[in-house]
Amino acid sequence: MNNVLTARRSGRPRKRAGGAALLALAMTAVAGCSGSAASGGDDDTLKVGVLVPLSGTYEAIGKDMRDGFQLYLDTHGKKLGGRKVELTQADEGDGAPTAVPAANKLIKKDQVDVIAGVGGGGSFAAVQPLVTKNKVPLLATGGRPTKTDVKWIWTTSFLSEEPGEAIAHHIKDEVDGPVYAIGPDYQGGYDEMRGFTEAFAKADGKLANPDGKTKWTPFPKTTNFTPYFNDIAKTDAKAVYCFYAGKAAIDFVKQYKQSDVADLPLYSPGFLTEGGTLPAQGAAAKDIYSVLNYAADLDNEANRSFAADWTARHDLPPTTYAMSAYDAAAVLDKAVADLAEDGKEITSQSINEAIGDLGRIDSPRGSWEFSRTTHSPVQKWYLRQVKRDGEQLANVVVQDLATLGS
Repeated sequence: MNNVLTARRSGRPRKRAGGAALLALAMTAVAGCSGSAASGGDDDTLKVGVLVPLSGTYEAIGKDMRDGFQLYLDTHGKKLGGRKVELTQADEGDGAPTAVPAANKLIKKDQVDVIAGVGGGGSFAAVQPLVTKNKVPLLATGGRPTKTDVKWIWTTSFLSEEPGEAIAHHIKDEVDGPVYAIGPDYQGGYDEMRGFTEAFAKADGKLANPDGKTKWTPFPKTTNFTPYFNDIAKTDAKAVYCFYAGKAAIDFVKQYKQSDVADLPLYSPGFLTEGGTLPAQGAAAKDIYSVLNYAADLDNEANRSFAADWTARHDLPPTTYAMSAYDAAAVLDKAVADLAEDGKEITSQSINEAIGDLGRIDSPRGSWEFSRTTHSPVQKWYLRQVKRDGEQLANVVVQDLATLGS
């Protein structure tokens, strides 16, 4: 009997059909058993919600995520696992107040089978209980905090603590003295900076911050960082470690270059100079060191294909945001295809289970797999530096740093 894509979650039954409708359903079932084509309509369409920031501080990041997912569809026949895809976009905005109603609409009104996206840590923390309650798989494409209840969560990007953890020992070895830590005052900032400060302390590194704790800047309203740089100049800092992304990253880097601490080496998770932020920062970004799970110059077959397809459509090289969303689509593609091959009904529940059985994922970042405990990637992290690449500045891989995930 041909497998029919139900596009319905377990626990959400369809409305009961009347007499004529029941007869029609019965005839369709007989036709399926006899080998005829599966019924059309919603039953053979996979409904995917893409929830990303399409406005606010992280708008550029959200658009890269959206375009990365779309790129996979465009280069794979606009299907996932052989099924047609109905894609619905929703704007995450700047955090929970906009992310939650957007996610609720995708689940309750649009009846999506799976959600991909979520760029901010605060948004993730607010959306996770909603998708878990409604049993909708979430393929998270942005950084997220470590959570214990991850049954319905699959992260194709990273845990927010990991970038700082991956680079902390390197900074301790390279910097002869204390490091000043500064970041934005919100959930994503807390997670990103904690990953660094905890690993740095374990490596016997010391912070230059007078109180020994990260300096927090109000999010998202901080646009003038000069007073903070003046404070850093009064310390014995030999380097600065920060976490900023989007417009805040542009402001931070430009003002840093004009400040009294411009000569101090600047380290950060790669988001500081990723994507459109780098050309906007211009020469001010030169020599910045960053840590990330991806760089556009990685030399592997999957990345060569991905980067070529991306640059054929966009003016800038691909970003980790685009890559993680591209991989989210790849994960769905393989999971749905595996279910179809096994003759299993394709539902939110079965998709969620199939994702857990995928094993290794061939990716532009290099091969990776989901951790059994955190449902996040076991993957390699790279040290990058902003250098000249022809006439443009680029994040160039300097060396491998660490493989994280368990």
